[in-house]
Amino acid sequence: MSWVNAALRPVFDGLLHPFREWPPMAGLAFVSLLTAAGMLAIFKYSSDQRSLEAVKRQIHACLFEMRLFNDDLRAIVRAQLELLRHNLTYLRLSLVPMVFLIPPLVFVVAQLQFHYGYTGLVTGQATLVEVDLARPWDFAGGSERPALELEVPDGLRVDSPGVWIPVLGQMAWRIVPERPGHYTLGVRVEGETYSKSVCVSPQVERRSPRRVQAGFVNELIYPAEPPLPRGARVSQIRIVYPSAEVSFLGLELHWLVWFFVLSILFAFALRRPLGVTI
Repeated sequence: MSWVNAALRPVFDGLLHPFREWPPMAGLAFVSLLTAAGMLAIFKYSSDQRSLEAVKRQIHACLFEMRLFNDDLRAIVRAQLELLRHNLTYLRLSLVPMVFLIPPLVFVVAQLQFHYGYTGLVTGQATLVEVDLARPWDFAGGSERPALELEVPDGLRVDSPGVWIPVLGQMAWRIVPERPGHYTLGVRVEGETYSKSVCVSPQVERRSPRRVQAGFVNELIYPAEPPLPRGARVSQIRIVYPSAEVSFLGLELHWLVWFFVLSILFAFALRRPLGVTI
């Protein structure tokens, strides 16, 4: 999974880089267009297009039959049963390409979440850095306060000493960005230092709220940053970013809603030019 994310991160960074200063909807529409075209191509070559076209004609024929013979109860019932059978056939034919469509779509959504799901930190406004120690905590002295240090570069300021929460095995600091930029802070534990990226910018950019331990599920959910090394003294490092919504025509919605709406609209608009039956 690490190599997949390592390959995808620069791809999405490059695709969205020209739109970083534009309203979020611009880049989101562009990616939705590419996604729709890609999904149509996958659907076309992984589905039985002839059978789909045939079953769609049969569905239309059943609808016309019910309209033409609306005074014949027996004909309407027969047409409805045929319509049900053809719809089940259409569903069966559509399920096959879904096996090929869902995995790439999951990767696309996972990458976009960290461009559009959060806003950047704001200068002068504090946020939290939270570090969870790996279990067991014997090396940290059990419930005693462990020797964790937060190292911040110029441009970030530690605003409060670390607060140790024994029951969670967690240390938290409050930091304040002093100027815009991209930074790397460090968490030092018993001679080992683990880095974490910090984004202080209003532009559409990749933001990583968590750096987690290596693992398929962890890296699938949080692909925005390389995982912590195996055997690390910490299990994750979190930066609390504000959640974001995408505004369009005065309507603010989660970016995922706009993404699916636009992708569906583009898919229907492109299906005939690309010669795809859906």
